[in-house]
Amino acid sequence: MNLNIAHTLAESAKENGDRVGLIEAASGKSLRFNELNARADSFAHILTNRGVKPGERIMLMVKPSADFICLTFALFKIGAPVILIDPGMGYKNLLRCIEGVKPRGFIGIPKAHLFKTLFRKPFRTVKNAFCCGASYGIFGPDISKLATNISPPYPTFEPSQDDLAAIIFTTGSTGPPKGVRYEHSIFQAQLHLIRDYYGIGPGDIDQPAFPLFALFSTALGAQAVIPDMDPTCPAKVNPDTYTASIQKYGVTYSFGSPALWNVIAGYCDPLDKRLRTVKKVLMAGAPVSGSLISAMQNVLPEDAAIHTPYGATESLPIVSIEGREVLDETWEQTKHGKGTCVGRPLPGIKIAILPICDQIIPVLDHQDFLGPDEIGEIIVQGDVVTRAYENNTKENKLAKIVDGEKFWHRMGDVGYLDPTGRLWFCGRRAHRVISKAYNKTFFSIPCEALFNVHPAVFRTALVGVPLSSGVDNIPVIIVEIEKDSKINNEQLIMELQEIGEENLLTKEITHYLVHHDFPVDIRHNAKIFREKLSVWATEELKGKI
Repeated sequence: MNLNIAHTLAESAKENGDRVGLIEAASGKSLRFNELNARADSFAHILTNRGVKPGERIMLMVKPSADFICLTFALFKIGAPVILIDPGMGYKNLLRCIEGVKPRGFIGIPKAHLFKTLFRKPFRTVKNAFCCGASYGIFGPDISKLATNISPPYPTFEPSQDDLAAIIFTTGSTGPPKGVRYEHSIFQAQLHLIRDYYGIGPGDIDQPAFPLFALFSTALGAQAVIPDMDPTCPAKVNPDTYTASIQKYGVTYSFGSPALWNVIAGYCDPLDKRLRTVKKVLMAGAPVSGSLISAMQNVLPEDAAIHTPYGATESLPIVSIEGREVLDETWEQTKHGKGTCVGRPLPGIKIAILPICDQIIPVLDHQDFLGPDEIGEIIVQGDVVTRAYENNTKENKLAKIVDGEKFWHRMGDVGYLDPTGRLWFCGRRAHRVISKAYNKTFFSIPCEALFNVHPAVFRTALVGVPLSSGVDNIPVIIVEIEKDSKINNEQLIMELQEIGEENLLTKEITHYLVHHDFPVDIRHNAKIFREKLSVWATEELKGKI
């Protein structure tokens, strides 16, 4: 079996030839499948002729575009691992990540080259740099102008199970971003799940809000439409622009974060606008509410399916559920504090629940597995589960558990399996609040759900605030109000207190605060930075607890 998905692109080009394979919605530029593969070959030849070799790590800092996709495939063809880092993570995190992975090569737009020039130290390992875009020769020739859409085939690298294809960084929602090692076999396993479980293939037209997803679409023979948006700010997407390209190109499925789909549903519904060509929507990156699923159903064809896959940068996808099952069977339980049901394990994936532990678990004992409905730590095993972080021994020991000749990955999440085998998500392990005074652990997602049903609430966050004595934490609920709500803060807090007092999960919570703009992750604009909110709440409550 060919592990390199660049082979799959070449096969797709043979089968689909003159069919359009990729479109840039902003420019209208398009490439046929044979042109897409040939351009990737052309980039591979150029890079090789300039000294790029198999195994050399190449940092890619190019905006979502046809060239981003072709350059990524070119690096796969060469066997040069591609390093992908979200530029929106903040320059300090960005510099630390670059220094940690020690790139040998660099491909970037002129703005990225300027950044590299200003901050030389993290880039000191770079021996070969290429500019993608016009810089008037300042940063060298524009590689995008050198590449052609007609090129002799490049002899694609034949990887082993252990050969590295990419390093992709986590969002850093619960600590510094970590570089996740993706072997070629991981991408191949993901490709098979997307093809077989979600039924993606020729005849489909994808509009991915997460750029890397276009790799899978084109490799599977589906057309990809690169949307006219900033992928680092999905919550700020222009809904008119996003839906216009869906309609113009007849998009059949689209992948994006709940923050993006919240904007799209809020735009389409009042206009009674249906996205009539869309048959599948995938939402991932944060818990998806039943209200969002219901809102999206109103703007999609009646037979369209909404999938909410669950996973992480280290293992995606591993579990999935369809929107109708959420609305018919699980959403009412979620609203009453049972957690968010994320579905059943995908084919080839094993899920288990362990007692919550903040320490290293060197070897797995299957007798420790918890039974149905017992909240614990979620662990996973399967072909899409990555093996290690790059250059991070401490996190590798914390995240991986040896099980004979195999291993399990600790998701860093807590939840439980119900009697039917469905997984319920109850929040991040690091976000639970342990109260010695109440001899109780508060879990973020179940607690927050009770307050999120209030019509004036946009979202809430459970955080722990240390007592002045320093010997315990108290649970605090922070609320972000709906922007069009007219309720005053005092009235809202009083009503939230009443909700809290009536439920066993939250009856001990006595402190509520209003925050006007929650800090969220860059990639999905949906994961709440509760650590930052905890620091803020500690200042707000100083001298009061």
